[in-house]
Amino acid sequence: MRMGSTDAACTIACVDDHSVQFVLFDGKATYLLSDQDKSREFAGKKVAVVGTLDSKIQTIQVISMAAAN
Repeated sequence: MRMGSTDAACTIACVDDHSVQFVLFDGKATYLLSDQDKSREFAGKKVAVVGTLDSKIQTIQVISMAAAN
């Protein structure tokens, strides 16, 4: 079910309404993003994330995030 008129609005509504966190899906795996405030800025968009992956807990400790080309 779509919860907003755009991908960004839908993503933010889902996170807010269901008390879940922003993640990165790379086409195969899903990773939790440590910087949830920065993640909100890029909700529903393709991004380039620089950080360190903790593979045990599937979390990226975000250093920076920017719109993907």
